[in-house]
Amino acid sequence: MKKWQCVVCGYIYDEVAGDPDEGLAPGTRWEDVPEDWLCPDCGVGKTDFEMIEVL
Repeated sequence: MKKWQCVVCGYIYDEVAGDPDEGLAPGTRWEDVPEDWLCPDCGVGKTDFEMIEVL
């Protein structure tokens, strides 16, 4: 499972946690997040997210 960070506001989408408030169950992989999903903090789309390495 990976984490993806919004390059605009820094919000982190964690595949393990999902985003239940936005209808994404825990364990929802990034590729399964709908293309029209928007960052819950700033409203940008998936194209403004980058995979991050968690140390």
